[in-house]
Amino acid sequence: MGHHKERIDLGIEFGATDVVPERGEEGIKKVMELTNGEGTHVVLECVGLMPAYDQSVGVVRAGGVISRVGVPQYEEAPVGFASLFGNNIALTGGPAPTRAYMKELLPDILDGTYEPGRVFDVTVDLEGVPEGYALMNNREALKVLVKPQ
Repeated sequence: MGHHKERIDLGIEFGATDVVPERGEEGIKKVMELTNGEGTHVVLECVGLMPAYDQSVGVVRAGGVISRVGVPQYEEAPVGFASLFGNNIALTGGPAPTRAYMKELLPDILDGTYEPGRVFDVTVDLEGVPEGYALMNNREALKVLVKPQ
């Protein structure tokens, strides 16, 4: 689900078969159409706002999983009987455990052994971090790679 052209194009390149640009009730309706009214087994809610959580609850099937990746931009989300509990929907996720992988992987990324991925379309130095966040927030960059000089 999305409407950011660069992200959609990259998703299709990586194998996405359907794109749902609609939001809210329209987006939920479209996903339900695509899944024959069942909803999806797994939903990734990636650092979204409350409407993204509501949409996740609306498209996940009974017995499914919503995994929040990163840090949600909302404090509270309903998990009561009518939303998650009553439909046996699991809610999971958390901030990425980057420290667990950094010592092993970062040297290989910095020396060029590993390509961190095409999702990084802008590179900044440490002083450029605020600009990098602004570019992502304004949808002018997918993800920003911070590479100290």
